[in-house]
Amino acid sequence: MTSAGTPTVFIIDDDAAVRASIQDLLESCGLRSVSFGTAEEFLRSELKGEPRCLVLDVSLPGISGLDFQRRLADAGFQIPIIFVTGHGDIPMTVKAMKSGAMEFLTKPFLDRDLLDAIRQALDRDQATRQERAELAELRERYETLTAREREVMGLVVSGMLNKQIAGELGNSEVTVKIQRGRVMKKMKAGSLAELVKMGGLLGVPPGQKLHNTNV
Repeated sequence: MTSAGTPTVFIIDDDAAVRASIQDLLESCGLRSVSFGTAEEFLRSELKGEPRCLVLDVSLPGISGLDFQRRLADAGFQIPIIFVTGHGDIPMTVKAMKSGAMEFLTKPFLDRDLLDAIRQALDRDQATRQERAELAELRERYETLTAREREVMGLVVSGMLNKQIAGELGNSEVTVKIQRGRVMKKMKAGSLAELVKMGGLLGVPPGQKLHNTNV
């Protein structure tokens, strides 16, 4: 079992000697790892640890590495994958990389190459997790906006000036300024550019005039 918050490298390879060799290498570099002989064993595990990545053998008993990569993607399970194989070829490599693999290494590979790929994969996973966390926080802020404030935000991020927004909504410019200020405060936006960026990340549509919307 691994602890949440700990960088973890998962290894799936049906060759016990290969699994042990990779784990010894990772341990010597201070990296935590958990190994499995089949993809099914991996799926039955608790899969804790962050950031994380997966060192995946192409030729596995049961489901193949490439098929497992596709199954994970179809299930929405996001994890950087480093393929290792003793029988790689160009079409196989191209297929794996097009499906999002970080690296495709042919056995026997250099320890340095595997470690470099793993570190890049862990860094990518950390960045992805950070982006997801920030987006979730933005969505929480957006949920605190009233219907009118969301409407104003949509118009603001579409590039309209306060005067134009007031004309669109049938409000006074002073009212729009107040509503815009509330949006900036609730979204914790320090500038218009920052609010526009937030709108883009959230996919906020341009505001449309609502009827009977309270201020």
